[in-house]
Amino acid sequence: MSEPRETAAEAEEVVGGLYHWRIHNSGIGGNVSSSHALATGDVCVLIDPVRLAEDAMASLPRPTAVVLTARCHQRAAWRYRAELGIDVWLPEDASAADEEPDRRYADGDVLPGGLVAVRTPGPEWPHYSLLLEGDPGVVFCSDLLMHAGDGALRFVPPEFHEDPAETRRSVVKLLGLPFDILCFDHGAPIVDDPKAALRRLLESSR
Repeated sequence: MSEPRETAAEAEEVVGGLYHWRIHNSGIGGNVSSSHALATGDVCVLIDPVRLAEDAMASLPRPTAVVLTARCHQRAAWRYRAELGIDVWLPEDASAADEEPDRRYADGDVLPGGLVAVRTPGPEWPHYSLLLEGDPGVVFCSDLLMHAGDGALRFVPPEFHEDPAETRRSVVKLLGLPFDILCFDHGAPIVDDPKAALRRLLESSR
């Protein structure tokens, strides 16, 4: 199974309706694995969820769907499907997962919570980021980047990517999206001018 053994103790609210939690994942050498919940109206989407303590999960709006940005981020998705009776969404071109998803999606599809699927290859071809347009706009960036919490970004090490050059092109693509908050699968969100952080990374890694 793909679920990490660690459980996050608590979730923090980044802005109204956007929550973040993380673990030090022993399955990836103790590095941080991050997850998010997005609550809009009557919908609450878990995005690439690692397990969250029961009391902390109970404090969030009740989840109504799980969206996975890639097969490699199944994490606790199947646990929450079984416990909560909610659908799991997976890219339509992803290879077989631990369990069969309820729904599949493709580039440009609108997903629960109004999230728009944006193909961002590099780690692999069936690999997506998610865009929430609005005020504030939010991008959920999957395995392209890591953020240690100091505002400085790093690329996920190239040995974990099928095509590191394509990863860089995907990061450039993110700059063209309308967002104010950048969330990661590996690190804390950036809420203060995340596009400047992207530009600094691209400039320093030329």
